[in-house]
Amino acid sequence: MLQAKHTTGLVFFPAFDWAISPTHPEREERLLYTQDQIIEEGILDIDGVVEMKPDMATLEDVRRVHFCVPDEWSVLTQSHLISAGGAKTIATAVMEKRVERGFALVRPPGHHAMRVVHGARGFCNVNIEAMMVEYLRAAYGLERIAIVDTDCHHGDGTQDIYWHDPDTLFLSIHQDGRTLYPGSGFHHELGGPTAMGSTINIPLPPGTSQEGFLRVMEKVVLPILKDFQPQIVINSAGQDNHYTDPITNMNFCAQGYARLTEMLQPDVAVLEGGYSIEGALPYVNVGIILALAGLDYSKVQEPDYDPEKIRQSAETDAHIHKLTDEILDYYGKCAEIVAHNRESKEFAQRERTIFYDTDNILENQKERLRVCPDCSGVLSIDSLTDRGYHIFAVHIPRKACNACLALGEEWYDTVNLRAYDRAFLQDRRNNRYLTKSS
Repeated sequence: MLQAKHTTGLVFFPAFDWAISPTHPEREERLLYTQDQIIEEGILDIDGVVEMKPDMATLEDVRRVHFCVPDEWSVLTQSHLISAGGAKTIATAVMEKRVERGFALVRPPGHHAMRVVHGARGFCNVNIEAMMVEYLRAAYGLERIAIVDTDCHHGDGTQDIYWHDPDTLFLSIHQDGRTLYPGSGFHHELGGPTAMGSTINIPLPPGTSQEGFLRVMEKVVLPILKDFQPQIVINSAGQDNHYTDPITNMNFCAQGYARLTEMLQPDVAVLEGGYSIEGALPYVNVGIILALAGLDYSKVQEPDYDPEKIRQSAETDAHIHKLTDEILDYYGKCAEIVAHNRESKEFAQRERTIFYDTDNILENQKERLRVCPDCSGVLSIDSLTDRGYHIFAVHIPRKACNACLALGEEWYDTVNLRAYDRAFLQDRRNNRYLTKSS
């Protein structure tokens, strides 16, 4: 019997009872074709490849990450909790050394869900990777965690959640936001005033193929991971960079995905996007699983694969070479900028307009951060939607100093509820989650 070099856990959750519409790209067939391929190829018969059943995430898992407006059951379903629970199942098995690596092949996806959630964005209601990450911190005391997002769409939700967290490295490789939803993820987006350098964006031009993806892995992602020294590496394993994907414009292939996985060596992979249900997902997922298990993936190939047809242009190649140099230059300056911010600023403001494309909600958000010399800083968020719902939320970080803890409590205690429909306190230092309404 074939023996896996690395014991690898798999969780499948197709979410039969959840869909945006019967013909929507994000539907259960995304995983059903993959399951069929995995059975057909005998992947589950390999010694060391183990199938696991998903647990269900809890509301406490949600509340470590999100402010759900007006409450959790208004924005998520049981399927979302099982999807996040599947990611938790794999991560727990890795932490308890029942497997060395794992892959949560679950839906609904999550990486567009931000800290404040009024509805669905980019098919995402809650951020399943962030819920998993914060569970690992609560359960196992992990500190430094890296999330490498290889979905074609920028993981703007994950970026938002960890924008001010210097202990979470978020690296996103995606199609240039000038050409694709959600229109963000530019390489000058590096993190908040106390966490610059913990966010790294690599926006690739349309038409990028295997050469470009693997170059940025080698030249940018792996060196920064080595510098950051995470205790665990999570891969948001979106597969919509594939050359057959119907809603993107990239030229990646199954062999490329497998090689990327082999280079990255993630502890946990979590499925995100990927909408070429028959032409890509079965082959890409098999390649990723074999690479995780340390097995030969050289024979995994799409029926219509032709490397010459999808080879990137010389202009794309030159652009990516220049981009990698610029990103590394930016990254090298971040520590100095953070030190300057801590000395020169007391508070930092950020104002944004956020569109929930799935639910057609427009949100205006005002963020205020204490630029603390001793911790990442307490954060307040004033959020108003075009439907008239107005909230005030306070986030106290895990390593908050006493001054930031006291200020966060003061902001929450003194909020004028005549001006807001609801107020929230997310106190990660003391594991508290409070809410009050007018």
